[in-house]
Amino acid sequence: MSNSAYFSCNAPTIHGEVKPCKGWIVGYTAIIQKLKLQVSFPSTKAMVSEKNQQIETETWMVLPFRYLPEDNNQTSKIEALYNHLVFALKYEGINLLVFTKLQKTLSNKEMFELVNIEPSGQYSRRIWFLLEWVSGELIKGKNDIHKKSYIPVVDEKLQFTAGGIKSPRHLVINNLTGTSKFCGLIRKTKKLERHLSKNYIEVNKNQFAGIRKDIIQRASAFLLLKDSKASFTIEGESPKSKRAVRWGIAIGQAGMNDLTKEELIRLQQLVIENTRFLQMGFRTKGGFVGEHDRISGEPIPDHISAKHEDIDSLLDGLIEANKMLINDNMNAVLAASIMAFGFVFIHPFEDGNGRIHRYLIHHILAKKKFTDQGIIFPVSSSILNHINDYQKVLESYSKPLLNFIEWHETKDHNVDVKNETKDYYRFFDATKQAEFLFDCVEDTITNIVPQEINYMANYDSFKNYMDEVYEMPDKLVSTLVRFLEQNQGMLSKRAKENEFSMLSEKEVQQIESTFAAIFIK
Repeated sequence: MSNSAYFSCNAPTIHGEVKPCKGWIVGYTAIIQKLKLQVSFPSTKAMVSEKNQQIETETWMVLPFRYLPEDNNQTSKIEALYNHLVFALKYEGINLLVFTKLQKTLSNKEMFELVNIEPSGQYSRRIWFLLEWVSGELIKGKNDIHKKSYIPVVDEKLQFTAGGIKSPRHLVINNLTGTSKFCGLIRKTKKLERHLSKNYIEVNKNQFAGIRKDIIQRASAFLLLKDSKASFTIEGESPKSKRAVRWGIAIGQAGMNDLTKEELIRLQQLVIENTRFLQMGFRTKGGFVGEHDRISGEPIPDHISAKHEDIDSLLDGLIEANKMLINDNMNAVLAASIMAFGFVFIHPFEDGNGRIHRYLIHHILAKKKFTDQGIIFPVSSSILNHINDYQKVLESYSKPLLNFIEWHETKDHNVDVKNETKDYYRFFDATKQAEFLFDCVEDTITNIVPQEINYMANYDSFKNYMDEVYEMPDKLVSTLVRFLEQNQGMLSKRAKENEFSMLSEKEVQQIESTFAAIFIK
């Protein structure tokens, strides 16, 4: 490989990160670096080794030397770009942001040259389609092609797909998981394939076999409230019971209403109790998540929201993509990952975004019939149990994005974004978010729901014992159970001297022993 390569780079480091071996950066990473595209490097960067090495890590994909794209002084810049794009489509999948930035960087003449290198070839047609699809603009001078078989745009060996709309101009089948206004893509990983192989819908159904309907209904009511409280706790709030119950009712109705802008505003009104200090509805100014400098009040963003001028278009795209994915046979958890995280990245409201984002998970799981028998799926409880991982998966999107957003502080210590940023919110990779959500789904199915069902059955057994032996009222049994749970199965001296002073020491010991046999085992 000559040092005059246009895109391939054999420097030992890239942006301060040491490469795992000697070789060349290729594919999307090489294109982004060479053309200085305002796009984050892929989470897994591609390179070709000097030797016959093949290495796969969380952040690197290293292929043997024979995979090196042709990129030397014998090729033109556009030919080299084409070769790297072909490599990327073969081994990395589709990066819509790269195609968006390329469409804005290249002239029409360069794009025309690019898609005519192999005019009827499958990769040329896919590149051609993507350049026109992301922008809605045709490449001038490029005519429709004929007499070729249709090929899919997304390689389903590399990424998850949806739909299947034919584009006669390019003779491709558009199986992207969204629209040109909003599309999140998910790469196929070993972790996601493992989750998909477990068929959680059947696992979830089977765990209710033989359980009394009244126990399922009572467990569902408790899990509903638990999920509502968890969603507030994630936001650092401790809501009054009435407010948590109100939001719980909304969660319980997830999937009943279609997703519209009006529905999103209704949900915000249910979430926010005190509106005195907030502008309700969609933002009409900038927004960010983070802190303020204690002395100057300057914003310290962890996440910068979409510009308020872009919210209307982005939500149109999100709502359209939501309808598409719900009607498609795409896995419910994958669809929920794209829609719910896409919504929270846009952050269309001044407040309430996080809780509505988690509501959307319920909405899509319900719409796609992921759960049944009236049981609420308390995924927020699992998210709360894995709050650090949740924060990391949000930051994996938000932190790199900060490098490409130009903003100024406003008089009220908000952010005013100066550059065009819509593309970062309409196109994104949701792989890490999907892996996280699947982990939470697995935790909910295998731990949270069964534990609550089991607790309800144990509680009934203990209550029946107390009713049969002591004829104790239900309200007092509830108090007794709470005291025993709080004191490792033992009744405290204070409780024995007050609420349960009517019990003898022998009776207390018998009750404690029965409680342990039923609940602790």
